[in-house]
Amino acid sequence: MTIDKIKFDQNGLVPAIVQDAASKEVLTLAYMNKESLEKSLETKETWFYSRSRQELWHKGATSGNTQKIVDMRYDCDADSLVVLVVPAGPACHKGEYTCFSDSLMKDEVRTTLNRFAIIEELEQVIAKREAELPEGAYTTYLFEKGVDKILKKVGEEAGEVIIAAKNRDPEELKWEVSDLLYHLLVLLREQKLPLDDVLAVLKERHKA
Repeated sequence: MTIDKIKFDQNGLVPAIVQDAASKEVLTLAYMNKESLEKSLETKETWFYSRSRQELWHKGATSGNTQKIVDMRYDCDADSLVVLVVPAGPACHKGEYTCFSDSLMKDEVRTTLNRFAIIEELEQVIAKREAELPEGAYTTYLFEKGVDKILKKVGEEAGEVIIAAKNRDPEELKWEVSDLLYHLLVLLREQKLPLDDVLAVLKERHKA
């Protein structure tokens, strides 16, 4: 990518949409000028330009909630950016995972038209838990204990799935499979491996 391709506005700025590379959740909308864009590319962490303070700022410089850049994309008009990141903590100054946590249509989203919508929602909730680490949440407990604990739970739940299947107990099996899927999603998040990458492997295998 060459910066010369980017079309900055009359104030020398370009909007930058920051997106979690794993969960695909939009984290924030900020602005970059040429210098902050150059610093972002150089350091592989997000730098922005504050329109209110009229100065550069490095995301996470004081909070520690940095954003490691995985990719930076520009649109067909080259006048806006999407920055894919691996966040180290909340993106919002309020301490929330994303700045876009409120919905104008919360009663209408997640329709039943997509039977896998709950997987996407769960993936985003797990990402939110990792960023915010709310006290008392089981997902917080898993992330604080680390990969060994998460792997232990994956192994335990896999074993319980096997037992439920051997028992020919569909009621027990659906609960155990649910537990296994949840812990697998936690593991993917801990490993910073997007679920999309797993789905891409399945898609590729289906072609074979």
